[in-house]
Amino acid sequence: MESSFDWDALQSFLAVVRAGRLTAAARRLGVDHSTLSRRIADLERTLQTQLFTRSVQGYALTPQGEKLLASAQAMESVALGILGEVAGSSLKVAGTVRIGAPDGFATVFLAPRLGDLNAAHPDLAVELVTTPRLFNLTKREADIAIGLAPPREGRLHARKLTDYQLGLYASPAYLDRRGMPQRRADLRDHRLIGYVGELIYAPELDYIPLIEKDLVPSITSSTLMAQYHMTLAGQGLCVLPCFMAGLEPRLCRVLPDAVSLTRSFWLIVHSDLRALARVRITSDFIVEAVRAARGLFMPGG
Repeated sequence: MESSFDWDALQSFLAVVRAGRLTAAARRLGVDHSTLSRRIADLERTLQTQLFTRSVQGYALTPQGEKLLASAQAMESVALGILGEVAGSSLKVAGTVRIGAPDGFATVFLAPRLGDLNAAHPDLAVELVTTPRLFNLTKREADIAIGLAPPREGRLHARKLTDYQLGLYASPAYLDRRGMPQRRADLRDHRLIGYVGELIYAPELDYIPLIEKDLVPSITSSTLMAQYHMTLAGQGLCVLPCFMAGLEPRLCRVLPDAVSLTRSFWLIVHSDLRALARVRITSDFIVEAVRAARGLFMPGG
């Protein structure tokens, strides 16, 4: 048993736990489906126990699998710590780093700047994931997450990137048709664009109730970029970050004194990954990029 039980087997086990499905875990590990299936079967045979129950919904841990998970995560933490100490002193940064970020920040601000990071570190592969949800760093869904609030639990490290301002925006074409609101109460006579209520993944995104009582959006989307393009198309008024809408000449700010919200971006990493060179370098790059562009996020601040 000792000769066949190795760290690669535990990495395969952890990948399946975190992905929930064999195909997704295999893709993340860079192996084919059959290879990973064989590794898991070999591990179960070596330990003489069933680690997963298989169903159409995916792979779920058995009680014995739950016991192994705690030990595997502890071993992973030690391995990452060693890697951070050894590789952290290397001048060459290589490997893959995955960044999970809100779609507006990722698409408008971060994406155009990532080429500079890659130019400085050509052996670093950067993955930018913009799914509108919270990323689970414990399950390694991302190496770095940009969140709207610091985490309340877990072995996570957070540092504040910046505050950012939001305002109410519309296209000139919309305002020509419907008129410019003069006060917040006037917004009841306008079409509003917002988030799909049950798909708001963070309370910080629930803007509409803060603007005026009983306002209900006429058009909704789960993503900020869709709302942004709806607004550009003249479909209504929308609360948008100033770092997006403030630079767009095709949009006008509405009621700037009456409607002004402030939110924050936080950079979050798992404590086990902080010392890894690829994570540290990428985190520092994001921090410096945001710092250099502070005026975009807090205009007039």
